[in-house]
Amino acid sequence: MQVQINSGSSVEMDSELSRRVESTVTRILDRFEAQITRVEVHLSDVNSDKSGARDKRCLMEARPAGLDPMAVTNLAANVEDAIKGAAEKLKTALENQFGRARSRT
Repeated sequence: MQVQINSGSSVEMDSELSRRVESTVTRILDRFEAQITRVEVHLSDVNSDKSGARDKRCLMEARPAGLDPMAVTNLAANVEDAIKGAAEKLKTALENQFGRARSRT
């Protein structure tokens, strides 16, 4: 599973944050590794020049092999919580999607 990370100009991306993003995504979605070709992570600050309680946004899109892509969004007070929340939402969405696919066969 390839993890691709994109960030807006208001989110300072460095190698440490990149490593944490990849680690979090891989850890939470590890059971789907064989079924997902790529996960794209988009990080942004929704009101970049102002502070806010839940202004860090993580949009996460999974590309399951043979199925349509699916995306989730999570807002949080900091980037790490936004990433973790989005990964958990994506895990639930993938569990539902693959469960439906199995029940059709």
